[in-house]
Amino acid sequence: MSGSKEEDRKGSGQWREFFWNPRTHELLGRTATSWGLVLLFYLIFYLFLAGMFAFTMYVLLLTLDDYKPTWQDQLATPGMMIRPRGDQLEITFSVSDSNTWDGFVTNLNNFLSPYNDSHQVQTNDNCPSDQYFIQEDSGEVRNNPKRSCQFNRTMLGDCSGMLDRFYGYNKGQPCILLKLNRVIGMLPGKDGESPYVTCGAKKEDSEKIGPLAYFPTNGTFNLMYYPYYGKKAQVNYTQPLVAVKFLNASLNTDIDVECKVVSNTLLAGSERDKFAGMFPLPELQDSSWDGELDQEIGRPSLLSIQIQAFQNLQTSASHDCFGEDESGRELCETS
Repeated sequence: MSGSKEEDRKGSGQWREFFWNPRTHELLGRTATSWGLVLLFYLIFYLFLAGMFAFTMYVLLLTLDDYKPTWQDQLATPGMMIRPRGDQLEITFSVSDSNTWDGFVTNLNNFLSPYNDSHQVQTNDNCPSDQYFIQEDSGEVRNNPKRSCQFNRTMLGDCSGMLDRFYGYNKGQPCILLKLNRVIGMLPGKDGESPYVTCGAKKEDSEKIGPLAYFPTNGTFNLMYYPYYGKKAQVNYTQPLVAVKFLNASLNTDIDVECKVVSNTLLAGSERDKFAGMFPLPELQDSSWDGELDQEIGRPSLLSIQIQAFQNLQTSASHDCFGEDESGRELCETS
């Protein structure tokens, strides 16, 4: 028993002596000079690593431009986007129920607010049409901020929300807005020919789509809005839009429609990439949209639309309608 206690005391003394040896003044087996050399080594080592990292970041930043990307994908054709958009890219509405499309009207109003004529006159220039608005830099002197051309809301005609504040949704003649994704330096046309949007039904549905109206005239993205110089260089840039209005789509049937951009410089799709740039648009029910948007950037810029229209919305209640209010909404009593 005494031998065991003696060994415990001896082991405890060795541990205390390793932690701090009063005879040699060593801490954990090292003198103060030894610990100082170790700390100095690691200090220099990590300072070297930090300096090397800072130097490589500095060299990298020297290769970057504040106004445009140093490296840019060669997009043969930009993608197209659509407005309005609903929750989770699903849009559903019924003409007979204004609550189902009020949100889309609000969405369009908010989206088009920067396009108001009064705002455009204050911030952008009135440019000559059908020609590029080139703004070159003068050597090392940047021509920034660059100016932009006016795209006035009234150019969208019946789809501007000015003549018809419900964008046709209350009459079963909905408007959709299309825009091309921004690509810095893109020149989408030549010889004064602007790219334009064209929509049409597939062969089996060609008689169901009815007439379409395009705004601006011929559904063009005018050349004066190009090239785009980037968000920082062209702070007031307003993307051109094309509005498509379905005037008399057939009811109680499915209609497959495609919209695409036609240009003499943007490449058409290939067999390897025939679905690039395509995304489904909403489905029309009771003159309403119901579907998903799944945008992809690529070739060609296409919209694939399926339209299904019904004359009356089936509900569990009966309605007695006796006229319309000033906005064109039906006045009904539910029994």
